[in-house]
Amino acid sequence: MKICLVHNSYAQRGGEDVVFEQEHANLKRHGHEVVVYRRSNTEMKTRSPLTRISLVKNAVWSTDTRREFGDLLDREAPEIVHVHNTFFMISPSIYSACKERGIRVVQTLHNFRWICPAFTLYRNGAVCEECLDGSLWNGIRHGCYRDSRAATASVALILAWHRLMRTWGECVDSYIALTEFSRGKFIAAGLQPGKILVKPNFVGTDPGLRSGPGDFALYAGRLSSEKGLDTLLHAWKLLPPLCPLHIIGDGPERPALEEQVRRRNISHVTFRGSLTRAETIAAMKQSRFLVVPSVWYEGFPMVIAEAMACGTPVLCSRLGAMEEIVADGATGMHFIPGSAEDLARTIAWAWNHPVEMFQMGRASRHEYERRYTAEKNYELLMEIYDKALGRKHEFAGAASSVHA
Repeated sequence: MKICLVHNSYAQRGGEDVVFEQEHANLKRHGHEVVVYRRSNTEMKTRSPLTRISLVKNAVWSTDTRREFGDLLDREAPEIVHVHNTFFMISPSIYSACKERGIRVVQTLHNFRWICPAFTLYRNGAVCEECLDGSLWNGIRHGCYRDSRAATASVALILAWHRLMRTWGECVDSYIALTEFSRGKFIAAGLQPGKILVKPNFVGTDPGLRSGPGDFALYAGRLSSEKGLDTLLHAWKLLPPLCPLHIIGDGPERPALEEQVRRRNISHVTFRGSLTRAETIAAMKQSRFLVVPSVWYEGFPMVIAEAMACGTPVLCSRLGAMEEIVADGATGMHFIPGSAEDLARTIAWAWNHPVEMFQMGRASRHEYERRYTAEKNYELLMEIYDKALGRKHEFAGAASSVHA
């Protein structure tokens, strides 16, 4: 099959880039011809202040990008186009180029961009569904995107225009949601249920199973407010120093978090900064469990899938997709989102029951082998492509997570 993959990278590399690259590699490994159309928001840095003004218009509809992408479609003639992200430099104008040529389109829903101008359904330290239940004006009123009403209005304009033009309903043949939870939110927002299929993220290369119970707790990810690091540190202050915490990652909250550790004299917390994937995987294998204290609706955290692949159990907030991915008492444990006390109780139990946690880690590894390997994900993706193309699927026993 000849497939065109489309992706607009953000200025800072993130999970969407990893998923895009893994799917690209997975398709090529299975012998498909893959054409890539990729842009980056770093292009904005090279624009003059005057030309940057036109970026808002182009983000809604870029005639130049549509023409360029149309030329690529004419030249390469792919059977299907799989879009990961069009924000900001590509724009949704490419969908109409596909429709004009009768080329089927699959779109992965990595975040809540089609619902929320901030993409996150998160505001002022808590989940916010005002734009899901009401008007996009709510997001503008609160200045949810980059704490700016003007910036939020620009994103809301993109959403409002393409809702009016029925781009999402008429120019996309199949959507990929990462979890059942996410699928439900998009159905509530008005996308057609029959078009939304569930395919989780996956771990491209098997890291192998860890061999021991681990001797520290681990957080790995971006250090930002929605990730719940403040709750995590409050919980650690309530715990005895026998339970060390290693924090891997960087982000805007790091200085404040390090200052909190100094001010509260939490001596058993170590900030390790940004590490390579190999170094992070090694840390996962050496840890007793991974903690994911997010207070927003995560999409599908790659760090959870990677921990499962390592056989490392996960303690996570009882919230959104995390609650769906991690089975409480089986592959990990849940705690009340934003509650330092409940998180401390959960961590204390997990730390004092290494045998039970090791068994949960083995169950996590089994779940990875069942659902999150590259091979399993390839089968799911082919099933989705075949559905979009109107073909009968070739694989026997298609996964139940793909809806008819």
